[in-house]
Amino acid sequence: MEKQAIKFKLSISIIKEGSRYVAYAPALDLSSSGKTAAHAKKRFIEAAGIFFEEISKKGTFGIVLRNLGWKRVNSIWSPPKIVASETELFCVTA
Repeated sequence: MEKQAIKFKLSISIIKEGSRYVAYAPALDLSSSGKTAAHAKKRFIEAAGIFFEEISKKGTFGIVLRNLGWKRVNSIWSPPKIVASETELFCVTA
């Protein structure tokens, strides 16, 4: 079976936690960290590459992506889309 390159856009959030930055993509449930936002993003791209390489190598590409909420239409894979990102106020008793 011939391998095909796939292209897609993926939402990545960059979060500052203390002195580190975390790059996180809910569509892959994958994250990485770095000393700067750019470094966290670079490391995330590397980790995502390894993730896709491994699921492809193991023959679980479709299974894993479907379990993460991805859809395949006409041979095109699409990640779940973030439709809103909001800040909510919570009050809890601890």
